[in-house]
Amino acid sequence: MARHRNVRGYNYDEDFEDDDLYGQSVEDDYCISPSTAAQFIYSRRDKPSAVEPVEEYDYEDLKEFSSSLVNHQLSGIDQGKSIDSQSSQSESEIVPKVTKMTVSGKKQTMGFEVPRVTAEENGQSFHTPQKGHSSEDTNLVSSDVLESASKSALPSHTIQTSEEQSSTPTPVKKSSKLRQQIDIKAELEKRQGGKQLLNLVVIGHVDAGKSTLMGHLLYLLGDVNKRTMHKYEQESKKAGKASFAYAWVLDETGEERERGVTMDVGMTKFETKTKVITLMDAPGHKDFIPNMITGAAQADVAVLVVDASRGEFEAGFETGGQTREHGLLVRSLGVTQLVVAVNKMDQVNWQQERFQEITGKLGHFLKQAGFKESDVAFIPTSGLSGENLITRSQSSELTGWYKGLCLLEQIDSFKPPQRSIDKPFRLCVSDVFKDQGSGFCVTGKIEAGYIQTGDRLLAMPPNETCTAKGITLHDEPVDWAAAGDHVSLTLVGMDIIKINVGCIFCVPKEPIKVCTRFRARILIFNIEIPITKGFPVLLHYQTVSEPAVIKRLISVLNKSTGEVTKKKPKLLTKGQNALVELQTQRPVALELYKDFKELGRFMLRYSGSTIAAGVVTEIKD
Repeated sequence: MARHRNVRGYNYDEDFEDDDLYGQSVEDDYCISPSTAAQFIYSRRDKPSAVEPVEEYDYEDLKEFSSSLVNHQLSGIDQGKSIDSQSSQSESEIVPKVTKMTVSGKKQTMGFEVPRVTAEENGQSFHTPQKGHSSEDTNLVSSDVLESASKSALPSHTIQTSEEQSSTPTPVKKSSKLRQQIDIKAELEKRQGGKQLLNLVVIGHVDAGKSTLMGHLLYLLGDVNKRTMHKYEQESKKAGKASFAYAWVLDETGEERERGVTMDVGMTKFETKTKVITLMDAPGHKDFIPNMITGAAQADVAVLVVDASRGEFEAGFETGGQTREHGLLVRSLGVTQLVVAVNKMDQVNWQQERFQEITGKLGHFLKQAGFKESDVAFIPTSGLSGENLITRSQSSELTGWYKGLCLLEQIDSFKPPQRSIDKPFRLCVSDVFKDQGSGFCVTGKIEAGYIQTGDRLLAMPPNETCTAKGITLHDEPVDWAAAGDHVSLTLVGMDIIKINVGCIFCVPKEPIKVCTRFRARILIFNIEIPITKGFPVLLHYQTVSEPAVIKRLISVLNKSTGEVTKKKPKLLTKGQNALVELQTQRPVALELYKDFKELGRFMLRYSGSTIAAGVVTEIKD
């Protein structure tokens, strides 16, 4: 029985070429007798009806039909050749090692091919002259193929004549080298009617009115139609949250609406006179600060929203409030330009004294955090009534003392940062999802370089390659995208399981470095427990949140000059600048701060609060 099992369990797909049929030949090392072959190997002759009920004709009939057709078309000498070939075929059928042959020049394929139109129905032979070939060419093909079938000593793959090869179209692969390289800088200037792209994150303490402020701004700009807005108003009234109607523009999930708290980063876009703004609405609640870091890491500029109400501003600004932490976080993540929207000013009757009190306290803190005074602007607003959002306020209570810009004008006056277009391509994944059709999609911000459809990409840390089949920017398909764009890529040639949020896509020629140990210069914030060797932290880097340990405290540095003031310190306390070595549990893809500023920054958190910000100085293997 061993030999029978051998045949039953044998996978013919692996051994045979694409142009082969099951049961036509078996390799010598299996030593199958004719009786075993007859019992176990399928022969099309024996039971055509059992396997192929669709065909109304017998295999023998087809052979007779095709041979009579060929004989009709061949000359006397060729007819003799075809008779010889047929006799050799009948002999070869007895022996299990049969030479594979092509009947009437038709290329064989894997499996059992059923012609869609029978010869009787069509009124002509299966072997019609192909487009661009005369009947004489066809006769040549038939005679050559039949002649080749008679040579039973030849190897067991089908011999194709040069004429046959030319008639079978071969798919031509488009080489990436042949693809036209675009002048990215010129294309960027032309795009969006010459408007510059800017990524804006909205931050602030919980319940400061961030979502309401930006939702009303979008409504006034016409990005949300009246019908949708009316629906939100009705639904929010039913839910007993009438004042949340504008916030629902950006808080789209049921849980966010039910709780009245933003939980994830809501993303949308709007346009000003000179810019296209990608708006990210970050959560203010301290439980969702990891999400807020993800949003802030992808931003160029920020709007810090504070509540002007008595007691509310103080709650957000004092220890434990998110106004301070958010301000520190965005500065540490590379945001240099900031607008402070002093919201809910209508609740304090647009008092100038209250506005000046808030600007005085916040201004001093932001200067300490590292913002220049010229890069920070304070604007009094009201998110619910829409005052001073897209047009300067006409309210006499405000115009009496405030003559500055409205919120939209201030956003429009931001200077766009320098983009790293000339550097190698880098994209940090913020979301992975399966889309309709083949492949899957990843979304994220391009940190450096540019991409075209059809480019080969390398994903790190998984170290897997794939191809970018499609690029979507602001829900519109595009052929290319550059640094600063929030894109969605459709990828093929890779398993979706391999990709996680936080993976970085790069060009295979210049991959990003992957490590578990690296050295970094960190600035320590207000912490209660001093940092010692072996201190466990949570590393927040771009969209990655990875457990890590401080392995070594190398030195304490001077804040302004960067000189070493103390080597091998025992502990680090608040406000110190130090050089440390970190080790992560899993490999992370990092870049040195001096090479890629965007990919060299990170935050350290411990037990729900941010304890330090840092930049990567050295990557260890």
